[in-house]
Amino acid sequence: MDEQNLEAIMGLIMNSGNAKSDAMEAIQAAKEGDFELADAKIASAEESLTLAHQSQTGLLTKEAQGDHMTVTLLTVHSQDHLMTSIAFKDTAIEIIELHRRLSGK
Repeated sequence: MDEQNLEAIMGLIMNSGNAKSDAMEAIQAAKEGDFELADAKIASAEESLTLAHQSQTGLLTKEAQGDHMTVTLLTVHSQDHLMTSIAFKDTAIEIIELHRRLSGK
């Protein structure tokens, strides 16, 4: 695996992990009634996911241009991280909305 692909894969893992952590912190903030912080954490999660998508797009563009890469366990892991983080962020938004409704805010 070349250095550029490895950097993109590590970008996927790092940014996806950051997004998931921010989404978890957003849920915790909502549980405590701090919806301003919850919203800020979700916004931060979305920014991290945008960065992760940019890494993924770079890999996909290279693939579409005929520069095929060997798929490794690390590659699969990075994609798994991204998809899990997206699903978790979406679920966090729903949980935050439930807390918001329950608190009447």
